[in-house]
Amino acid sequence: MTIQNDEKLQSIEKIREGLEELNYIPNDQIATAVFLAYHLDKPILIEGPPGVGKTELAKSVAQMLELECIRLQCYEGLDESKAIYEWKYGKQLLYTQVLKETLSEILDGAKGLNDSVAKLHDFGDIFFSEQFLEPRPLLKAIKKTQGCVLLIDEVDKSDHEFESLLLELLSDYQLSIPEIGTIQANPERKPLVFLTSNNTREISDALKRRCLHLYIPFPDADLEGQIVNARVPDIPVYLRKQLVAFIQELREMDLKKVPAISETIDWAKTLILLHTESLDADLVRQTLNVILKFQEDIETVQAEVQMLTNKAVKEA
Repeated sequence: MTIQNDEKLQSIEKIREGLEELNYIPNDQIATAVFLAYHLDKPILIEGPPGVGKTELAKSVAQMLELECIRLQCYEGLDESKAIYEWKYGKQLLYTQVLKETLSEILDGAKGLNDSVAKLHDFGDIFFSEQFLEPRPLLKAIKKTQGCVLLIDEVDKSDHEFESLLLELLSDYQLSIPEIGTIQANPERKPLVFLTSNNTREISDALKRRCLHLYIPFPDADLEGQIVNARVPDIPVYLRKQLVAFIQELREMDLKKVPAISETIDWAKTLILLHTESLDADLVRQTLNVILKFQEDIETVQAEVQMLTNKAVKEA
């Protein structure tokens, strides 16, 4: 695989630096996985809880390499007509009308039924050619001669049947269309493929075998502090340490949905808007809806706010 900005992929350290310049703070495992995916021509299957930066990694790599990011959002019932291709039925219908109007011209000179059928068959092949093909995200990525980043997002939300459709793409970087044949990616500009999963169901062994595996957990306090600093540089150091310590404590609680990194960043921006210098219990209660998305969780945390706030301030 060769990419125009491949010098940014020549070492793990350069990948780290490139992503950090875009305010995506990777750990060693993330930078190594991107390095290996490029040099081994392998897709990456990224697993982990929602909100840890799986989707953002693919988008950041595309931005770093100045490539288009083609995204396929998965859902139950997704099939090849939405993921790979479908025929332009309206255009085919229009050409059918043209065929009816010019039928005498097409059959001019034909002798007998067999000769007439042969002439119609030659004309009919046009209806299933690439000019009548509507490419969807997977086919668009394969046809990108200059390369791209292909993001197959939340693949665990799709059906097992859809996973089977992906196997040819993930192993050979090609797609088969019965009426046309096999369409292959440019061998020098293959798409860099990222698949994400929130672990809502088990991914098949066949798909996993074709991919490098990367698990992104919630970050520890040090890494989360770096992420907040990169995304919200205006936040005071002391306040940043307090809110990160508070979030880390929340993730240890038995909640329906623990705060993701995106919620940590939103809370940091909220505290700046409220001109906050230090956490206090009343302020936390007023802004819990920024970091917790279920009323049940808010009520659970409300009872512990004073204790959690004191602990976060002390740790900071």
